[in-house]
Amino acid sequence: MSAVFSRLAAILVAACLLFTSQTLSTPQRAAAAEPGYLMVHFTGEGSTNQQMYLSHSTDGVHWNDLDGGGMVLRSTVGTKGVRDPALVRAPGGGKYWIVATDLCIGCGQDWGTAQNNGSRNLVVWESTDLVTWSQPWLLNVAGAIPDGRNAWAPEAIWDPQTNDYVLYWATNATLGGVLKHRIYYARTSDFHTVTTPQPYIDRPGTQGIIDTQIIEVPSGVGGYRYVRASGDGQITLEGSDSILGTWTALGNLSGIGLTGSQVEGPMWMKFNGSDKWALYLDQYATGGGYMPVLTTDPSNPAAYQKQTSGSYGMGGTKKRHGWILNLTAAEESRVLARWPGTAVNRLQSYNFQDRYVRHTNFDVRIDPGVSPAEDARFRLRTGLTGSGTVSFESVNYPGHFLRHSGFDFQLAYNDGTAQFAADATFRQVAGLADATWSSFQSYNHPDRYIRHYAYQLRLDPITTATGRSDATFRVTS
Repeated sequence: MSAVFSRLAAILVAACLLFTSQTLSTPQRAAAAEPGYLMVHFTGEGSTNQQMYLSHSTDGVHWNDLDGGGMVLRSTVGTKGVRDPALVRAPGGGKYWIVATDLCIGCGQDWGTAQNNGSRNLVVWESTDLVTWSQPWLLNVAGAIPDGRNAWAPEAIWDPQTNDYVLYWATNATLGGVLKHRIYYARTSDFHTVTTPQPYIDRPGTQGIIDTQIIEVPSGVGGYRYVRASGDGQITLEGSDSILGTWTALGNLSGIGLTGSQVEGPMWMKFNGSDKWALYLDQYATGGGYMPVLTTDPSNPAAYQKQTSGSYGMGGTKKRHGWILNLTAAEESRVLARWPGTAVNRLQSYNFQDRYVRHTNFDVRIDPGVSPAEDARFRLRTGLTGSGTVSFESVNYPGHFLRHSGFDFQLAYNDGTAQFAADATFRQVAGLADATWSSFQSYNHPDRYIRHYAYQLRLDPITTATGRSDATFRVTS
């Protein structure tokens, strides 16, 4: 009997070692054709970093910055800064929303003001294809909360029981005589209107809670249908069979050396083709951005494994509190085509070589000494009408393109119409005044070219030597 037990023990030890090695190993992409992952995030403080950025990964742990690390959406509403985005896909995949905190630290607001008299709104964008996004709008979620002082870190999850979304976020408010951050929720079907907010997560005493994110877990894993991770002084895990039902405390990640004083902003991701998850945590205390911890059981705090620094890569920009979407093949194709690492360029005037094309208050002209410098920087995209043409997308107002209207130029937001695409598309040809430079012929008015006149950009027929010089530019870095 002792020999049998010895052999059985050896088998069990080997199985445990195999399981441990699988838990620690980084999941590989299951197949060459399998799509990857999209992360939406912000990158830090200041008006430029507190905007929307995208990164892509093929394996879930090595990330590449899309659009050359540039912002892909800019908020023009509220505080004109955004943080903590959630990327929500409709169950049928035909609609998407980005929902973010309306907050711009270091650009007119400090942390004290943001906590006690901040925006009660969230910022929302909508898309039908994941690449062309609406103009942003403000969604007031905390204005109806008594003494509600802000609205931070929104998340949303589809509730199949009611066929709508549970939208949840943190608000600093007084309840029961205690002022602190709690998680509130409301229901919505369109992110334009919400039901009356209700308290959702409230920790005992004065302990606040700001960040929380819920995932749905397949049956048979951990015994719960949903697991949530929250930043409440620790990174706390809870499980439930209902989004708005009773939640059971499961523990926290302090046992693996990750406390709330070190990390925040929990962000879930399930690896394709395997029962493994990553919980990304923002190393806010050291300014390190996101790091992944891996697990095969999200409901078990002891099952999480920290990764060595060489086993993952976060790309060139710092990744801060965001959301990860498992892409379909069609989504991935569209996303990668829309935001390749296109170079950033300027357009230098041929006959006023100290002047560059720039936008100012969405008007377009040529100026010397452009400040801020980003106003004169554009990405020459494949034309909105198709290959063989170019369109000029602003670097600091992504989604905005140089577009003629009434033969005058403006920086305008792409509304996705065929008319906009035609007005914002040009053919790059040899310079009319110097063939080593470039001129830009209108796509829908081929007898006209981009030119400056009295330093303003216009679309004109070119018939004189002056006109040829005015319509000639150098594409430069």
